[in-house]
Amino acid sequence: MLLFDFGDTLIREPAPDFLSGWQAVFQHISKNPDNVSPKDAERLSAELWERFSISRRSNSCRAGVEVHEWQMLRTIFDSLGLAFSLPLKEIERLLWENTVTSVPTPHVERLLHFLSENGIRIGVISNIGWSGHALRWRLNSLFPGVPFEIVLASSEYGIRKPDPLLFQIALKKASLPAGSVWFCGDNVEKDVCASHKAGLFPVWYCAGQAEDRVEGPLSFPHLVIPDWLVLLAFLQGKGWGNQ
Repeated sequence: MLLFDFGDTLIREPAPDFLSGWQAVFQHISKNPDNVSPKDAERLSAELWERFSISRRSNSCRAGVEVHEWQMLRTIFDSLGLAFSLPLKEIERLLWENTVTSVPTPHVERLLHFLSENGIRIGVISNIGWSGHALRWRLNSLFPGVPFEIVLASSEYGIRKPDPLLFQIALKKASLPAGSVWFCGDNVEKDVCASHKAGLFPVWYCAGQAEDRVEGPLSFPHLVIPDWLVLLAFLQGKGWGNQ
């Protein structure tokens, strides 16, 4: 099985435009007694995100604590007296969809389809505030036909990589030993070193930036992949799938 990080591994996203997202959300407002504007909601969202970001940061002693997007939205809606005609999960989807456009990293679609066609199981573990429901929706929209068997959003568990528990949860769900699972990610601490410590085999997707991401050489077995075609060729050379 291959597990992947999401942001900057499977996809890249430009700078978000949260005001556009809130403007889309406000098209479905059903209660707004104080005439709150999308800008007001966007401003409060930014303030809360800054406050919550302190707990999300990791340090040398512990991994950060994750905040769920639905907690953020409930706090914003209730403090501003807002109500909407759509359920919370649809409001979240609208907000994400209209805030930022995700773009698959080069050649990753070809790799994912190769894995799927050759019976290699696929999953995702992401440090992300969006809900697991929204993350799976995003993955299915970006990669139609790819069977993401496991999708773990840190928001659903309150913990973030490099916490080994997220990797252990994925292994438990997959009913696989750590030694038979590879983890692909771009962040040295949270993806590469963390998956190694959890017993998985790390694949470092560095996209040509390896020299900027780590202080010295890594002392454990791993792969460095500047392009997904390199990993594809490696797997084919190992006899995984068609030569």
